[in-house]
Amino acid sequence: EVMDAYLAGLEKARAKGLDLSVIHSVASFFVSRVDSEVDKRLAALSSPEAAALKGKAALANARLAYQAYEEVFSGERWTALAGAQANKQRPLWASTGVKDPAYKDTLYVDELVAPGTVNTMPEATLNATADHGEITGDTVTGGYEQAHADLTAVEALGISYAEVVQQLEDEGVAKFEVAWQELLDAVTKSLDSKGVDAE
Repeated sequence: EVMDAYLAGLEKARAKGLDLSVIHSVASFFVSRVDSEVDKRLAALSSPEAAALKGKAALANARLAYQAYEEVFSGERWTALAGAQANKQRPLWASTGVKDPAYKDTLYVDELVAPGTVNTMPEATLNATADHGEITGDTVTGGYEQAHADLTAVEALGISYAEVVQQLEDEGVAKFEVAWQELLDAVTKSLDSKGVDAE
């Protein structure tokens, strides 16, 4: 849906004669939050099969998002826009700080390297990557089959992928709404103190 919205926007801009080369976009994918939620559900199962899947869902989710990105931005619809100098919408890996201390602190950097991506790592993760990260080239595109297998195995244990990502999306939107309202309130308060009408 996010990629479709971007393409639709580009198509509208092209129809209005706008310069597509100056339009840029990213599509954000939370990474560590996926593992945090799935791992919590896996831990509740207390089985060896569940334990073996801990720390795999987030990478699988991101890799399959990248696979979808490759498909969309190689299709006919994109080709027409690329001919008008449009820029691809880049996948952005967000929430890439590792929450579980059992995992390598650069896990979501080392394992999510692919052309055209953005990684918004927090400062501690950035410093860890500079110090001991293992960037070995593309670690995404060769992992689609394993990503599908990992998510299928999670589903087989009764953990609904659709339910997890819907929950995370709902929580993320709620957090952004709160942050946006806090920003609006702060701006309104500042304008009010200066006698400026916020409307």
